[in-house]
Amino acid sequence: MLTLLYWILQLYVLALIAYAVMSFIRPRYGSPLLSVQRFLGSIVEPVLRPVRRLLPTAQIGGMGIDFSVTIVVLVIEFVLLPLLVR
Repeated sequence: MLTLLYWILQLYVLALIAYAVMSFIRPRYGSPLLSVQRFLGSIVEPVLRPVRRLLPTAQIGGMGIDFSVTIVVLVIEFVLLPLLVR
């Protein structure tokens, strides 16, 4: 059971990374990429939203940088997964 949870969390990390990379892409309406982007958003946004409320976007050089994906990935990789491997 723990192995299954471990792999689900790893897949979630991949979804977070894919979502972050796809945030730089603006697909056209009707593109299959838009469907993938919306699907990933529906999976990861419920977790990212509370992190964004706690840690607002950093303003660096006139640009806003969102560290919420980084924070969630670090928590999964260095807090949750080690607890499962014990």
